[in-house]
Amino acid sequence: MKIILLRYRRLLVWGTCFVFLAGVFVLSGLYNQVSGVFNSGKREVPIYAVDTKEKKLAISFDAAWGADCTPTLLKILKENNIKTTFFLTGIWVKEYPEMVKAIADAGHELGNHSLTHPHCNSLSEEEFLKELKDNEEMIYKLTKKRTRLFRPPFGEYDNTNIRVARKNGYEVIQWSVDSLDWQDLGTEAIVDRILKNAHPGAIMLFHNNAKYTPEALPIILKKLKAEGYKIVPISELLIKGDYYVERHSGVQKKAAGSS
Repeated sequence: MKIILLRYRRLLVWGTCFVFLAGVFVLSGLYNQVSGVFNSGKREVPIYAVDTKEKKLAISFDAAWGADCTPTLLKILKENNIKTTFFLTGIWVKEYPEMVKAIADAGHELGNHSLTHPHCNSLSEEEFLKELKDNEEMIYKLTKKRTRLFRPPFGEYDNTNIRVARKNGYEVIQWSVDSLDWQDLGTEAIVDRILKNAHPGAIMLFHNNAKYTPEALPIILKKLKAEGYKIVPISELLIKGDYYVERHSGVQKKAAGSS
């Protein structure tokens, strides 16, 4: 009986030790995972808006599919003496080269929206760079203008995307006011959403081929002007010189001490 009890106690001790060590191992693994998340380097953030006291903002159009509405948009912008930024994909550039030239000839700013409109945060660094540079070259061959603004498709990005883009001379641009025009909710819905959310330093997102945007745009331009806003291309809105992008908001701000 004593022998059996001794063996039982030894097994109990060893079992307790095993459970303890297993617990330490699991907790250590969890700590390393969490620690890795918080210590993997700073989070890179695109520019969503600009910190400015001036009543100015930027309007942008993403062009990936279709061009039926684009001539009307260009006409409206010309009539209102407004310059905007058009983010073009390579597939759109290839299909509508004359429209690309028309946008450039009208004096609008051209931005890079990738070659094939992929989910950029799923690409390798090499694949992402190819998306960026191949589209840049396509646009340059047609317009002789280099793109220096990049907007990631679907608004998706990761640290690698932003670092590679910036290393290649690009500012990565998102938006602070989304028209949601692609949802085809109607002219009034687009106008209300834009005017309710307009603010100094805003970057507004539209699409070049959304059904109700041609009807909404003249109303929006008129009312923004009446409220004292100046509408400029994105590059004109951005802060020049030293700046930082606030991580929690994506707002571009002037660095302390910079003029």
